[in-house]
Amino acid sequence: MQSSRLQPASAASCSERQAAARRHRSRSRRARRHYRLTTNTYLKMASANISKKRKFVADGVFAAELNEFFTRELSEEGYSGCEVRVTHARTEIIIRATHTQEVLGDKGRRIRELTALVQKRFKFPDNSLELYAEKVQNRGLHAVAQCESLRYKLLGGLAVRRAAYGVLRFVMESGAKGCEVVISGKLRAARAKSMKFTDGFMIHSGQPVKDFVDEAVRHVLMKQGVLGIKVKIMQGWDPEGRAGKPFPLPDAVTILEPKEEAPILAPVSESRQAPAEVAAPAQAAPAAEVQAEAAY
Repeated sequence: MQSSRLQPASAASCSERQAAARRHRSRSRRARRHYRLTTNTYLKMASANISKKRKFVADGVFAAELNEFFTRELSEEGYSGCEVRVTHARTEIIIRATHTQEVLGDKGRRIRELTALVQKRFKFPDNSLELYAEKVQNRGLHAVAQCESLRYKLLGGLAVRRAAYGVLRFVMESGAKGCEVVISGKLRAARAKSMKFTDGFMIHSGQPVKDFVDEAVRHVLMKQGVLGIKVKIMQGWDPEGRAGKPFPLPDAVTILEPKEEAPILAPVSESRQAPAEVAAPAQAAPAAEVQAEAAY
């Protein structure tokens, strides 16, 4: 009797599982089809005229896949981002990293391997793709570099507080206006929690967040579970654009220094009366009268 009662429930659960599996397969097929269409659009972009909407989508997919590939391959070299420059002759990709020599490899071997992989993946013609490595000038102001540094510190067994405070101190010494580090997961106990470390000044809303705040997120696979790391760095204002943005915050107020005046050595009296009215000059005589007087 018990088996007959449980049979309809098991059949219903089986049908639900089958329906969920069908929905998952359908979503996967749609995602693969969209990815294939956007990738093919980018590959055909150079040879065919496409709409601006499709071009923007294809550029975004291309940049996202490049960034994911370089993040996975160059995480140990301090990868901090890439920039794509397209010209009529070729496509240039600039890789920003803290250790550019390791990105280039021995006699340029690593950069050639990366160029071959990208060229084969996106089917670029021969001699139409170039990869360059650019060194990050101030890695203390790049959230991606500091996030990777914190990740390797935690993988090395360093305590969470010590690693986070070390990143905070280095970022603030590099000239940042503010920094925030959030580490979440199973830190010490079996129950997951989140720890936030902040220093300096940080904004959280408006257009200045997109202009001044650099943010990065990474995941660390530890023995007790996965830890999430988020680093936010707020840059200051530098007119030269080296240690910050070349423009100030929109609500920044500049207080000017008062003008220097000569010191008063002796008492001086000032007249507060209104100045006396000056008589208007007499009008010149007409030319005819002047000629008549000259005749007499």
